[in-house]
Amino acid sequence: MKYYFRNFLIALGLIIAGSSMAQAQSYRSAIGVRVGYPLSITYKKNTSAKNAIEVFGGFRPHKNYNEFRINAALQIHNPISEIKNLRWYYGAGLGLATYSFNNGFVGDTGASVTASGYLGLDYSFEELPINLSVDWVPTLYIGGFGSGFGGGYGALAVRYTL
Repeated sequence: MKYYFRNFLIALGLIIAGSSMAQAQSYRSAIGVRVGYPLSITYKKNTSAKNAIEVFGGFRPHKNYNEFRINAALQIHNPISEIKNLRWYYGAGLGLATYSFNNGFVGDTGASVTASGYLGLDYSFEELPINLSVDWVPTLYIGGFGSGFGGGYGALAVRYTL
């Protein structure tokens, strides 16, 4: 009997904790576009009141250079109490960037592994199913054509909340 009562209390505690977490975040998941480098499709899932996972993939066409990138990141959100539904976040992610380069004289194709940091703001409208975020994403490219550090990355994301 003690076994069942203990399991009941554990299950009840998890349900209460899960419902309070669900109320603390303004949306469960969202899908949309990241307007930045590169233009991407994004999906963001809040896994708890503070944590979210964002996955995005995008393509950057250029006259002599094309890049396809996929990335996944864990983000930790913190509320800004002065403005309802506004949170700031930080995090880290890993990705893969493939590229092809050809200027008529020299050509190359390859891939780079990426490690990125995140610092941004996330806002959800109360009356609309829209989420906006803006972030700075400094990235380290490991291997490939763009090997090295790039500090000029980031994006504005517009998502439909689910």
